[in-house]
Amino acid sequence: MSKIELLHGSDHVIEKPDFYLGKTNNDYGRGFYCTRELSMAMEWACKQNTDGFVNKYSFEQDSLKVLNLLDGDYNILHWMALLLKHRTFRLSNEIAIDARDYIIDNFSIDLKDYDVVIGYRADDSYFSFAESFVQNGLPLRSLNQALRLGKLGEQTVLISEKAFNRLKFEGAELADKTIYYPKFITRDSSARATYRKEIRRGRSYKDDIFVLDILREEMKNDDPRIQRILSK
Repeated sequence: MSKIELLHGSDHVIEKPDFYLGKTNNDYGRGFYCTRELSMAMEWACKQNTDGFVNKYSFEQDSLKVLNLLDGDYNILHWMALLLKHRTFRLSNEIAIDARDYIIDNFSIDLKDYDVVIGYRADDSYFSFAESFVQNGLPLRSLNQALRLGKLGEQTVLISEKAFNRLKFEGAELADKTIYYPKFITRDSSARATYRKEIRRGRSYKDDIFVLDILREEMKNDDPRIQRILSK
């Protein structure tokens, strides 16, 4: 049996998560968003500068279909496509509108047959990376590196009723805002600093790929130019 511990930071104790209460405009749509890192869960619990709780669950994975966006079979554009499909982006120009449609059409993954998604978490600061890329302001290499270097953190998301039924509540731990809210702010500030750094570096990348290049050249996932950028 493949059993793991999942953690969910919240402002209240959640003994039995309800599949139908999840918001549809989260990173991967409706689901229960968890992490396996205690420190990350503590920060999520206190991000409104209030004390919170880290809800702890045991989770049985056997026979579930898992999409792991970080296992090497997928790249940052697959993550972008799912984000564009579910989150609300500020599309300030025609390039951004066309980019959204093109990336969704060519890189999106159909989640309807999956029970669990493992991937990056797009907190507020990191969401600005994604928006800048879609608006042609951040090159692909910088987007990829900034997310990795910024210690974005992984999340495990339960997206089916079958997966929800595998959760077993094991208790909750108090998260102290005086400890974890400053850590949340520090992580956010670090992300913004990384973003500014990558914007500056991006200006000197003469061989990089911007979203307008992807549109003009109608690049697909197997395009060697995309693979070359993302492998560095």
